Amino acid sequence: MTQILIAVVILGLVALVASIVLWVVSRKFAVKEDSRIALIGEVLPQANCGGCGFPGCSAMADACVKAADKGSLEGLNCPVGGQPCMEKVAAILGLQAEKSEPKLAVVRCNGTCTLRPRTIIYDGVRSCKVANTTGKGETACAYGCLGCGDCVEACKFGAIQINPQTGLPEVDKDRCTACGACAKACPRHLIEIRLVDDQKTTMVVQCMNKDKGAQARKVCGAACIGCMKCQQVCGSDAITIDSFLAYIDPVKCTQCRACEEACPQGSILGLNMALNPKRVEPKSVSAQPREQGKIVLTKEVGAIGKDDGVKESCNTNIRPYEKPLELNFDAPLLPSQQYLLHGTIDITPTDGKSESAVAKARNYDAPLLPSQQILLGL
Repeated sequence: MTQILIAVVILGLVALVASIVLWVVSRKFAVKEDSRIALIGEVLPQANCGGCGFPGCSAMADACVKAADKGSLEGLNCPVGGQPCMEKVAAILGLQAEKSEPKLAVVRCNGTCTLRPRTIIYDGVRSCKVANTTGKGETACAYGCLGCGDCVEACKFGAIQINPQTGLPEVDKDRCTACGACAKACPRHLIEIRLVDDQKTTMVVQCMNKDKGAQARKVCGAACIGCMKCQQVCGSDAITIDSFLAYIDPVKCTQCRACEEACPQGSILGLNMALNPKRVEPKSVSAQPREQGKIVLTKEVGAIGKDDGVKESCNTNIRPYEKPLELNFDAPLLPSQQYLLHGTIDITPTDGKSESAVAKARNYDAPLLPSQQILLGL
């Protein structure tokens, strides 16, 4: 019994000493936080979208307090809360909020299913990043939208959706906060966070194709061909041409819409504006069969898998393979690779004569390289 009491007393003394040490250390090394940070945090929307340029709303609040100590909130803006939110922040800090210019996420691609027909069927992970690494995507345009919806997943406000009729993402101007998450998610950088007016209208070139005009026109009916007609009619010097692609400076643009009427391809659009009757409508492109190595595409109409996420209207230009996929290998295939390519059929030559077509149930444990798994669609 005595030993138990001694142990309890010793443990109690150790706990007492440890608590005193912790109290002294916490007092000595305490980090004092400005009370204004918590107040600003309550005002911010707590979306933690990163649109302000900081990791989250807490970091934004801390930056506002530090900027206030320097006497200005210049360069700081919450795209989600907008001007009303920044006015509340400025009131807490005793400063004047600078007026922020409205912005909107703009998709710079108008390659719909009819204007930019599909030439192959992508059967893989439904991700723009993954599809972009495999090549041009399902169309012949290496610059256009892949349509897998990475931007939709990145948006926390439900402001962008894929239109099933066109296969392109569309931005809801009333929900968009211009946080930039969709622009960061797009591997082809097709989404621009663009300055707009109070009605969220702007003139935009809906194309990012930098190929020469003849080549761009072949792959998409709405492609910019760099003809410079828009630049010639612009009276505010707002249009520049670089790498056969036009760009409209939203700061200089007066929205006279002369460029929209002059564009022979219909690549320029007055976004969120009334329809311009003088605008040339883009013409659909009839896809031609093309050969890629041993893969020959035909003119026949095919169909997409039901998990593709695009309705019937986007399937009319898809053409299946004219013949089975032929692969040329520069090294003998492992038995496991033969098994994956041909099922349980043993295609190993026997006695140097003909190939055996006898079905056999075999288990192969030879590992596949990552490049081989990609080719096999695993």
